[in-house]
Formats: sequence, structure tokens, C-alpha cells
Amino acid sequence: MGREIAHKSKRLVVSGYYGFDNSGDEAVLQSILFALKEQGEAAGISIEPVVLSANPQRTREMYGVEACHRMKVPDLFRAIKSSDGLISGGGSLLQDATSSRTIPYYLLVLKLAQWMRKPTFIYSQGIGPVNNPRFFSWIRSTFKKCAMITVRDQESADLIGRMGVPASAVSVVPDPVMGLPLRGEAASGKAGAADASGETGRVPVVGVSVRFWNADRSELDALAEALRAVMDSRRIEVRLLPFHLPSDEEASAYVAERLSPAGEGGDVRIVRGVTHPQDMLAEVSACDVLVGMRLHSLIYAASQFVPMVGVSYDPKIDQFLARLGMKAAASTQSFDAAAVAAEIGRLLDGRREWADGKKAAIDQLKKEAQLPAQQIMQFYR
Repeated sequence: MGREIAHKSKRLVVSGYYGFDNSGDEAVLQSILFALKEQGEAAGISIEPVVLSANPQRTREMYGVEACHRMKVPDLFRAIKSSDGLISGGGSLLQDATSSRTIPYYLLVLKLAQWMRKPTFIYSQGIGPVNNPRFFSWIRSTFKKCAMITVRDQESADLIGRMGVPASAVSVVPDPVMGLPLRGEAASGKAGAADASGETGRVPVVGVSVRFWNADRSELDALAEALRAVMDSRRIEVRLLPFHLPSDEEASAYVAERLSPAGEGGDVRIVRGVTHPQDMLAEVSACDVLVGMRLHSLIYAASQFVPMVGVSYDPKIDQFLARLGMKAAASTQSFDAAAVAAEIGRLLDGRREWADGKKAAIDQLKKEAQLPAQQIMQFYR
């Protein structure tokens, strides 16, 4: 029996927001690929991923996997037809806040696989917001035909429950990026709480991940004010980390210009051109505190035991922080610069205590991040 299992091979199509130079979504893909490989090896199953990407050549080069264009119907059709199943996720794929075309696209990919009688798996997705009620029946009918439904927070489970998806069919798991390792580490390994602040004479680094949101840029102005207050009270390096290129580089430059007359230079630096998720993870790991608007900047920080200050523009930020017993320090609608500056200072002084206090919860999230891949392997065994 063991010999038979060891020769199993499964070709799985992976659908998501991949190939767009968004570090968070690329981290989701990398995390899923790592988890599938690790759990496949444990189950004696060789996994052959095929990624649907906006930039297949780049995806092939970055991850060493087969890829095809997500919008070329003949390629999409052939990929699914030759597969043993389709994974949809992770990330916030089923939401209509950014576009009314997003939900129809991802459901169409799932429907096509189901029409071809391929097993379909919902992998740690964040569902919503879904403002158009006509999408409710579309999501319900598609999900009811899925072999696995896992979502990354209870709010997503509650939302699809209101759509009519049975609660018994849904599992709440962490975002897959909680399981992303630094280069050279095993995907399911536990990183210890870092203590960069212990280096004698080293200037503490405050990492900052920002995006454009308010039309008047008031949230970025307030954040710059908070960072300036910290810089006036102690020596720090502000290291701006753009997660979505090129727009986040522009948002980072906006903040840098308000921190220093010359923008970049001295104690203000923008880390440019980082596209591989593990390279960005290493950048976050080198910080003493992370101030983040991007969800995955906060997830990166948590996975590396870097204290975080969340700035919420979307419920998904609040939902993730709640899993660590935390609340956002500010939002794009309500931003007290003095309070955020005080929180950054508190965490800089108490990094080790923060990491020790969150270690059990973070280790549990890291472990649970492997559950969807485990369930998929159980399905094929």
C-alpha cells in the first residue's frame, strides 16, 4: 500500500490574483505551493501545480512551476481539463469592492472545473465585502459543489453562511502566509521570537507599509506626522516597504517626502523593487516594529514575531488583528497621530515582551496554516 501511495501524482490548477507584482498575493501563492509540497510528501503524493497568472513567464521563473495566462480561455480550458482538480485561493478573491468583474471571474473558473467534473477546493479565502446581492446565489451554488471550503476568518464563514452555505461544510483557518518560511527554513517550522533590538548600538528600524486610500491623502499625512513625532523623540530608521508595485512605491515616496525635506536618505529609506515574497519577508523580519496598512505586511510581521501597529482601511485588517487579541491603532477614517506615535514607542521599548506574549497564538496560527493542504491530501488519499 505504501509503495502504491508513493507513486501517486496529482496535477492541481491554482487560481488567484497572481502575476500582478503584489507581494501579499505572491506570498499567498508561495505559501500554498510550499504547503502542497510539504503535505504531499507527507502523504506520498507528488503535486504538480499549474498556476493561473497574469504573467505566466514571471511566475514560472519565480516559483519553478508550470503557469498559463489567467485570461486566455484556450489555455485556461486546457490547463483545467488536464488537471486532477482546482484550488481557488487564497486572498480576497470573492469581493466586489474593487470591481464588479472580480467575483464573476473567479466563480467562472470554479464553474468550468466543476463542469469538467474536477474536484474544487476553496483555500483559505477572505470572502467579502459582497455588496451586490445577486452574487449570493452564484457563490452559494458554486460552493455547494466544492470538495473543501476553508476561509481565513469567522466573518467570512458567517457571510457565506448568510448566503446559504452550510456551516458544517466550512472550516476557519489562518491566512496561508502565516506558514511562509524565510529562505532555508521548513514551511511548517516555528521561527523563534527575534530580538534585533538586542544588537548594541544598532538604530531601531520601523518598517512601514502604506497604500493610497483616501483621496485627500489625509491618512498618509497623519501617519507621516506620527512617524515624525517618533523620530523627534528618539533615533530610528524609517524603512518604507512597498508591497504592491508600482503604486505602493508612490505612496511610500509621498510619506518619505513629509518626513525629510529630501525624501529618501539618512534615516528614511524606501526598499525598492522587491517582488519575491520571501525577500520581502526577510525585510520585515529585520524590522523592530512594523506599521502596516497592507494585510500581508501585518501577517509577515506576526510570522516573524515583529510587533505591529495596524492601520485599518478594510475589515480584513481588524479581523486578522483580532486573532492575536489586538485592535488597529488607527483607521483611514480616524487617525490620531499622537496615539500612533505613542504605540510605536511602546512597542519599540517592549518588543521582547510583545513577542513572548503572542508566541503561543502565533505558533498555533502557523501550524493551522497547513490544514487546507492536509485536507486536500486526505481527499486524494
